[in-house]
Amino acid sequence: MFTSAILCAALSLTFTACLDEEKDNAKSDMPEQGSTFCSAEMPEDFTPDGRTSGATQKNTQWTKGQTIRIKFLNGSATLQNKVRTFATAWLTHANLKFQWVASSQTSDIKILFSADGYWSTLGIQCRNVAQRQPSMNLAFTSATSDATIKEVTLHEFGHALGMIHEHQNPAVNISWNKEVVYAELGGPPNNWTRAQVDHNLFNPQAASQTNFSAYDRLSIMHYQIPARWTTNGFSVGANTDLSSTDKSFIASIYPF
Repeated sequence: MFTSAILCAALSLTFTACLDEEKDNAKSDMPEQGSTFCSAEMPEDFTPDGRTSGATQKNTQWTKGQTIRIKFLNGSATLQNKVRTFATAWLTHANLKFQWVASSQTSDIKILFSADGYWSTLGIQCRNVAQRQPSMNLAFTSATSDATIKEVTLHEFGHALGMIHEHQNPAVNISWNKEVVYAELGGPPNNWTRAQVDHNLFNPQAASQTNFSAYDRLSIMHYQIPARWTTNGFSVGANTDLSSTDKSFIASIYPF
């Protein structure tokens, strides 16, 4: 069973994006009011301790060297091929294998293309999802840019490999302007309750339940954070590729 924290719907300016390490976190890349945002689905027994870095939840990790079976429940061949291409970037750094199987076959990860936003279950929790139900949803259409497909695919497959959001890593303390965040995310298109905002943003994960690295504001797993959401002007821009820390961290979790 899972909590209801998987409202990972997103636009091109979403909390699924990551900035290339060669670029600055430009404020022009900040999410505007009315943008839709992302979260990962956590098991019910995963308890936050009130703090946050790039990290995985220990009990959702795969076994190193494992072959992960993946299928698409729908979608055009073009979209499927793009997701396959971008998702495999993780495998350069992680000792895992992807086996893409037909929709009629048994798989671990089940991907649906629908307007239900962008979200994924966390790591091996995908096995708890029925074979005809999605463990990952991608709201891509034929009009979605390759840049968006790349950044969202990398982010959601990060969740599928067990990675949590970087701003919920037990290695950083963000000075949130909570009332502003509650107000913005409480309205359309997110319509999150205060409890959902707390779960998705303010509640870092327990150090005892995570493997984590030093905080990485360039991580593909980091939400965009506009300066108005913090009390000290701290901000994080759009990240669009795996950072150096993403690569080294996933390699430490799944070593060759």
